[in-house]
Amino acid sequence: MGMYAVKTTASQERTVADMIMEREADDIHAALAPDSLTSYVMVEADDHAILERVLDEIPHARNLVPGESSIAEVEHFLSPKPDVEGIAESDIVELVAGPFKGEKAQVQRIDEGKDQVTVELYEATVPIPVTVRGDQIRVLDSEER
Repeated sequence: MGMYAVKTTASQERTVADMIMEREADDIHAALAPDSLTSYVMVEADDHAILERVLDEIPHARNLVPGESSIAEVEHFLSPKPDVEGIAESDIVELVAGPFKGEKAQVQRIDEGKDQVTVELYEATVPIPVTVRGDQIRVLDSEER
């Protein structure tokens, strides 16, 4: 059993992964289409020959990349990284969602466990701490860069 990379048409990774799994071949165990991996799908199968036969019937599946990958090479795709990763206290951010969308703010506190950030709005006459989810902000300027 091994991990194989399948080259796909751009933006069709999820479709190809779904179609591979719909084949219900006993020798194909999993298909992974991570957002950060463009034009490729990772497939766990018993043998590359079985996978090649299945790929012949799937539109947007271009070809099988020669060689085998290990589970260690795809492991980092399996655990989602928190949205607050890469954000530091005192960073300047823009809110991209919610009632304060478009406002600039400075990061005061980061709660990695809850994936939340407490920011202080720049334009406010009275500094009010606002807690937002990590996916609702975009870093504009970072002290560490």
